Amino acid sequence: MTYRHNRRKIQNKLNDTASVKSALSFLLIPSLLFTSLLVTGCKVSSSTTIASTETEQDLRSLLALPEHMPLPAIPDFNPLTPEKITLGRFLFYDTKLSANQTQSCGSCHFQSDAFADGIATPIGSTGHALVRNSQGLSNVAYNATFTWSNDTFFELEDQLNVPIRADDPIELGVTDAELETVLNRFNSDEKYQQLFSAAFPENDSGASINKIIFSLASFVRTMISANSSYDKYLLGDKSALTPQQKQGFSLFNGEKFECFHCHTGINFTVSYKDANSINDAILFPFFNNGLYNVNSDGSYPESDQGIFDLSSDPADKGKFRPPSLRNIELTAPYMHDGSINTLREVVEHYARGGRLTPEGLENAGDGKNNPYKSALITGFSATEEEIDAVVAFLESLTDYDFIHNEKFSNPHEEN
Repeated sequence: MTYRHNRRKIQNKLNDTASVKSALSFLLIPSLLFTSLLVTGCKVSSSTTIASTETEQDLRSLLALPEHMPLPAIPDFNPLTPEKITLGRFLFYDTKLSANQTQSCGSCHFQSDAFADGIATPIGSTGHALVRNSQGLSNVAYNATFTWSNDTFFELEDQLNVPIRADDPIELGVTDAELETVLNRFNSDEKYQQLFSAAFPENDSGASINKIIFSLASFVRTMISANSSYDKYLLGDKSALTPQQKQGFSLFNGEKFECFHCHTGINFTVSYKDANSINDAILFPFFNNGLYNVNSDGSYPESDQGIFDLSSDPADKGKFRPPSLRNIELTAPYMHDGSINTLREVVEHYARGGRLTPEGLENAGDGKNNPYKSALITGFSATEEEIDAVVAFLESLTDYDFIHNEKFSNPHEEN
């Protein structure tokens, strides 16, 4: 089965886990005003239930969530438990989860890189070349949609099917033909028998693909990054940012650079939801940022044209989801295809209003003139000092505690 064009949500939710009331936090968070957005939209019914203060505090404790961060929207079909988190952590780093036992989730998501991988695009377990950059996983629980460009993946549980089950291209390669073999590896392992039984005590029937996906989603939701220099500044330590970073913060939120139109709020993206989000108010934005203009007709490389690959609507060519900027210093190279190497080059790209790929090179064209480019990408004049300041501010979003936190590390390497 091919998951690249799969527009279905997971319907077969586990019915063997007790439901939990998800918390609804009324925490006021700093946010920035932004102009109307050019978005590709759709509605989703994200299910969380209102909980007592005690339950909210339990979840905050489980997530180690600081008070300035809102509670993520945790779906009520997969309540968060310590046992599922533990199982998910073991699975995340286990090569037994790939059909040929050569790769794990951690093979493309390194903690030292904020769970990106430092290369343009990864290679799957069987040698298939992937076309999209491995995104960092910092605060992924706050995403409104998942993957670079899919308007139907509203939960981590939806997205996780892709790297595990897809056959075009193959990542972990757990296709229908390989599924039983992979599950048997866990069912015949005494340690995993205990982990699955603890995580799903009401259905002690061993490993299943849903249990694997639900546990992985639970672990990844705990990857909260909220202790950067910027966070300390936000919480009142005005010395946490340097004068240059403060200048960059002002420029980032100013009307010349206008970064905040796409990268706003506590997670620095308009593609955002939390437990307090009203469903009808959630934005599902995808933007063409002028990265390409192949043949001067607005096309992107045929290997990946964004939402257009799902909709076949020319207006969707080159539309991708704006990622969070949390730990962005650590997740180079940038863009959906990893084609920009440094943060300075990213800022210069937006200053120009689109990238020029000269004639004679592959994918030649001037992205500045892409007819489908977002109206927010207009270009601007910036000095070297100003660009340096914005880059310095982006570096202030790095959370060094996050990349050294043992609860996210590989449990198979522990002594």
